[in-house]
Amino acid sequence: MNYKTIAQETLNIEAQTLLNAATLIDDVFDKAVDVILNCKGKLIITGVGKSGLIGVKMAATFASTGTPSFFLHPTEALHGDLGMCDKNDVVIGISYSGESEELSSILPHIKRFNVPLIGMTKNANSTLGTQSDLVIKIVVEKEACPIDTAPTSSTTLTLALGDALAVCLMKARNFQKSDFASFHPGGALGKKLFVKVSNLMQTKNLPVINKDTKVKEAILIISEGRLGTALIVDEDNKLLGLMSDGDVRRALLTTEFSLEDEVFKYATINPMSIDNEDMLASDALVLIEEKKIQLLVVTDKNKKIKGVLHIHTLIEKGIS
Repeated sequence: MNYKTIAQETLNIEAQTLLNAATLIDDVFDKAVDVILNCKGKLIITGVGKSGLIGVKMAATFASTGTPSFFLHPTEALHGDLGMCDKNDVVIGISYSGESEELSSILPHIKRFNVPLIGMTKNANSTLGTQSDLVIKIVVEKEACPIDTAPTSSTTLTLALGDALAVCLMKARNFQKSDFASFHPGGALGKKLFVKVSNLMQTKNLPVINKDTKVKEAILIISEGRLGTALIVDEDNKLLGLMSDGDVRRALLTTEFSLEDEVFKYATINPMSIDNEDMLASDALVLIEEKKIQLLVVTDKNKKIKGVLHIHTLIEKGIS
C-alpha cells in the first residue's frame, strides 16, 4: 500500500475544499463579522463531537486575538452552564448536518436571551440553519476519508472559516503585535513579543574598570565578573570601551605585551551599545548575532552605563 499517495490525495482533497470555499464567501460572512465586531459581551461557541473540538480551537483563537470568547458544551449548558450566556453576547453554533440533537436542544434556550445566533452548517434548512440569524455554509463535495464519512474535509473547512473570521476581526480592530503580546506573556511567542532588554539585563556588580587599569588587574576583574568582559569607563561612568577574554588573548600574541600595560592599549574602543532598554529582547538578540558579539552594553542617552545583556542570558531565557 502506497501511504505517500494516500496522504497526498488526502491533502489535495482538503486543499481543494478550501479553494472552492474561498469562491463562495458572500455578504453573509461580512454580516457575521460585523455582528461579532459590534458584540458588547462575549463570543460563545458551541457544538458537539468533532464540531465541538473545532469550536474549542476557534474560541481559543478568538480569545487570543482580541475577541473575548469561550466554548460552551451543549450538554453542560442544559445543566447550568447556560448561565454563562448574557443578552450582550453572540453565539456561534457548529453542526455540519445542522441536526445535532444536543445542540438542537439548547437552541430555543439560547434564543430566549435574544442574542444573535450564527450557524455554521451545510444545510440552511436544518434545525440549526432555520434557528440561526445568519448561516455560514460549510460546502464540502467530499470528505477526505476513503468512505466519505469521517469528518475530515468538513472539519478542516470549518476550522479555516473560523480562522478567517478571526483574521477579519483582527484587521477591523487593527490588532497589533503589542496587543498579541499582552495576551501571550508566556511561551516562545510571549518571550519574543513581550520580554524587553530591561527585564533581562544585569545591572548590579558590573565588572567596571577605568582606562588606566593595568592588564593584570583587568584579568582578575574579568574573571570575577563572569561575563568574559570588563567595561571601561571614564570618571563620569560613561562607556569608553571593553576588555574581553578575546582582547586579552590577542594581546598575548603581540611581542610588546606586558601585564603592566594599561588596559586601554588593547581594548575594543567604542563597542556596540544601545540606549533603549525598552527594546525587545528578541531584537537585541538579532543585533548581537549580526554584530557577532556576546555582550551588549545598555547605556542612557549620555553613554552612562545602565546594564549589560549577555547572549547566554538570552539563550537561557528561551529568547529566539
